[in-house]
Amino acid sequence: MANVDIEISEVGPRDGLQSISRIMPTEDKKKWISALAASGIPEIEVGSFVPASVLPQLADTAELVTHANAIPGLNIAVLVPNFRGAQNAIAVGPDKISIPLSVSETHSLRNVKRSHQQVLEEVRQIAALIQSQPEGARPKFEGGLSTAFGCTIEGWVSEDKVVELAEALMEAGCDEVGLSDTTGYANPAQVQRLIKKVWAAVGQDKLTGIHLHNTRGQGLANVLAAIETGITTVDSSMGGIGGCPAAPGASGNIVTEDLAFMLEAMGLKTGIDFEQLFAARKVLAHALPGEPLYGFTPDAGLPKGFQRAG
Repeated sequence: MANVDIEISEVGPRDGLQSISRIMPTEDKKKWISALAASGIPEIEVGSFVPASVLPQLADTAELVTHANAIPGLNIAVLVPNFRGAQNAIAVGPDKISIPLSVSETHSLRNVKRSHQQVLEEVRQIAALIQSQPEGARPKFEGGLSTAFGCTIEGWVSEDKVVELAEALMEAGCDEVGLSDTTGYANPAQVQRLIKKVWAAVGQDKLTGIHLHNTRGQGLANVLAAIETGITTVDSSMGGIGGCPAAPGASGNIVTEDLAFMLEAMGLKTGIDFEQLFAARKVLAHALPGEPLYGFTPDAGLPKGFQRAG
């Protein structure tokens, strides 16, 4: 993250669009991804390698990775549910592959139709596949601990279980783990406590990113708690679109525009150009007419005399 204090990872093209029933045309997705990159967003999760029958909204992910690969300096992330998805992803060359492992096993069975042990076996196979690639062509492999802060199906989730599965993911071959508040249950004290517990188990360098939702209005408060603890990468979605289809009522990604403003106003460099960021929002709005887009900063505008940290 050269010259950046906090890296914003834009997940709208994947986590955002998967929750919207209409399908954004591929050419509009390309324009949006290009506009996001032009604003200085360093990493974009462009899609997911799931069967088109499951998420037709993301059926063009391979084409989007190829498009994004032509954008200089952009880090391209994708989500895969299993080994087959990883095979398809590696064929087009993303920089980062993430696989979700729900701490709530009920959610895991509903989301990827696999138990904890079945997901870990997929992780071992994917790790071996990545290692078999030529050096320099191996994507970073992240195990995302979904429902780490609570589950709309099971309710309370054991923090010890989160730590146990973080260790299991690392042992199975992941390069790093991430914490995901899939359901919007997290609070700032819980965020700080869980980060420290996972760090104690796998090392601070193995957990640098967090995925938080704003379902109950705690999104930015939880971001602040995370970055004060030492997290350096935060996921967000332009316009706050998206959520998890397998977790009822868990809509509400953090709004990229509001996140970027908060960080820059605090004096933390994100590398983001707000004029270009708002232009990217217009691309999104044009591609999804009538779809609700959230965020206070785009409506209110930047304060008079506001200067970026960078």
